[in-house]
Amino acid sequence: MKKFKVGVIGLGVGEKHAEVYKSHPACKVVALCDFSEEKIKSIRPKYPSVKIVRDADEILFDKDINIVSIASYDNYHYEHVVKALNNEKHVFVEKPLCLYKEEGIKLRKLLKDKPHLKLLSNLILRKSPRFRLLKEMVQKGEFGDVYYIEGDYNYGRLYKLTNGWRGDVDFYSVVYGGGVHIVDLILWMTNDSVAEVFSYGNRMATKKTKFRHNDLCVSLLKFKSGMIGKVACNFGCVFPHFHNFIIYGTDATFINEFEHGRLIRSRDKEDKEYKIKENYKDIHKGELVKSFIESILNDSEAEVSLEDVFRGMSVCFAMEESAKTSRKVKVEYL
Repeated sequence: MKKFKVGVIGLGVGEKHAEVYKSHPACKVVALCDFSEEKIKSIRPKYPSVKIVRDADEILFDKDINIVSIASYDNYHYEHVVKALNNEKHVFVEKPLCLYKEEGIKLRKLLKDKPHLKLLSNLILRKSPRFRLLKEMVQKGEFGDVYYIEGDYNYGRLYKLTNGWRGDVDFYSVVYGGGVHIVDLILWMTNDSVAEVFSYGNRMATKKTKFRHNDLCVSLLKFKSGMIGKVACNFGCVFPHFHNFIIYGTDATFINEFEHGRLIRSRDKEDKEYKIKENYKDIHKGELVKSFIESILNDSEAEVSLEDVFRGMSVCFAMEESAKTSRKVKVEYL
């Protein structure tokens, strides 16, 4: 089996990526990168023979490295992805892929020019057993016609906006940083496409802090099938981190809760509800890395396809534009 040499940039969630590469027989982690000397010191004992650097270019321009995982701050993703692709590396990138529609257009063109390279973004909610079961049920028609879906990305970690890097960068989007997960979940679960969106945003939860961008964005999504969706990116909420998710179909309703999901098949409150007990949250942050590696080995499509990545980002670009302009925006798919 061919052994891929791997570099990981960003050792927050990137450390989870590294764990998967380290355990995979086709991969060898040869370089790690982080700005923080404290983070470097903490990870060095786990990777004693691996080169650890502070400059991402030492990985991105290393001709011996075949795969790069990018888990840097959001504002570096585009630059790092471009350099990795231009240096003939397969790329696994944390969401969001990039921060601006113009960057997305350029990346789309670059990837078309390099069809031999793989790119996957870490849209990890697809690995939730509970959501996987829901997708199967939707596709089998157990909900009847799905006419409305609500999804809330309740961040529940306000300190990461007010004290962390998200408040320091020139632009941070709660849509791209969190809402993209909910958008991808709905697109994946329904196989539907969003035609247009309308969004409102505010920053009331962070108004007395250094964070300068919307900490809430709520969007209505009109789908080509006629289905309506609502996606709330609620980073200021006084609430534990949670993905609120409700499916309304003509035959059944699903409500996500912490301990279990609720499946309701009757309009009579006296009738029995069903509990969906499949695990919802405890997913290893590097779980999709396995699919990414296999897609390279087999020259196949990963669980999240390149089309999926760009479809989700296209919807998010429209959501962010609508919040800024206070007008309805048609989705232009990249």
